[in-house]
Amino acid sequence: MSGSPFKYKQVIAVRTDLGMSRGKIAVQVAHGAVSAAERTRITHQDVWKAWMQEGQKKVAVRVGSPEELLELRRLAVIHRIPHALIRDAGLTELPPGTLTVIGIGPAPSELVDKVTGHLKLL
Repeated sequence: MSGSPFKYKQVIAVRTDLGMSRGKIAVQVAHGAVSAAERTRITHQDVWKAWMQEGQKKVAVRVGSPEELLELRRLAVIHRIPHALIRDAGLTELPPGTLTVIGIGPAPSELVDKVTGHLKLL
């Protein structure tokens, strides 16, 4: 087996154009990771279990606009990857409904790479 020992991974894409504080980014990433993992647990339980057992690999990447998040969602739908698009509640730094992150997967790493492989690490 070449490359990473992980067969599954989750990617969380974060908007860097919003000027969120580090704490705000951390919380939004957590929302995306938990929400997408829960969707995977419900719809693809075998994938979720395998991902949990092998160590829950997660990668955080950057995007620069809400349009990029929506394009990632479109690609996730095409590839049938569970995902969660996160909109902020607007209680602290951002207006209500602001798109902040998308959690994609967990899913097979090769499949996730088809959607997010071109993005830079956060």
